[in-house]
Amino acid sequence: MKKFDALTPTGIIIGIILLAFAIFSSGGAEGFSSFLHLPSILIVFGGLTAGLLISFPLKDIKHLFTVIRQAFREDETDLEELIQRFVKLSEKARREGLLALESGIEDIDDDFLKKGVLLAVDGIEQEMLIDIMNAEITALEERHRKGRSILEKAGDYAPAWGMIGTLIGLVLMLKSLNDPSSLGPNMAVALLTTFYGSLLANLVFLPMAAKLELKTEKEVFYRQIIIEGVVGVQAGQNPKILQEKLSAFLSSDERRAARSKASEAAEA
Repeated sequence: MKKFDALTPTGIIIGIILLAFAIFSSGGAEGFSSFLHLPSILIVFGGLTAGLLISFPLKDIKHLFTVIRQAFREDETDLEELIQRFVKLSEKARREGLLALESGIEDIDDDFLKKGVLLAVDGIEQEMLIDIMNAEITALEERHRKGRSILEKAGDYAPAWGMIGTLIGLVLMLKSLNDPSSLGPNMAVALLTTFYGSLLANLVFLPMAAKLELKTEKEVFYRQIIIEGVVGVQAGQNPKILQEKLSAFLSSDERRAARSKASEAAEA
């Protein structure tokens, strides 16, 4: 289940507010107008768009907004609940046989877990089952890497085009050396493109790419637990042993919380 991840927009908004406060405290209301320059914006966004179109196929570019949307969503995963589900599956498989698990397949909302249970019920050999499910993880990592690479490239291109805009501004400034009064304003305009490029890269593109990479690592970790659980159920492991084996994936705090919850349930 996915829910809205408020940390991503919160971080962006905090960054913008702090920058706005710094500008306002230094130059007042006029300071904001000094940081708005349409040609500089066009240079950065135009060059950035051109670079991405050259670097990636159009079908990948079309998915850019889908990739960005993932940075604003968070997967709700309860590892303890997953472990308890495998304990129940193991108990049922030992009591009624692996084929009995097929009756509860539709109640499983995780497609990866459902596929693993189906492979176990179909009698696929353990090594083949692990290979098939690991291939799914590899494909997942590759899909996520391709989507994330667009943001990473955008983070590389934005500052570079900012520097190109600065060079353009410096050339125009040098052409007006005969007017000393225009040097300061022209220099400020020349530096704005670097400001825009660096801001986009370090406040938007690179932080989003880092978040998506972390989300991929969490999803792969979750699926590795599923593989271990499916293999344990297929092998007919004792539910208690399987629970202890899967609990190794939990942190020490999560283990203590799980033991406390189990004790409360036993007392009740």
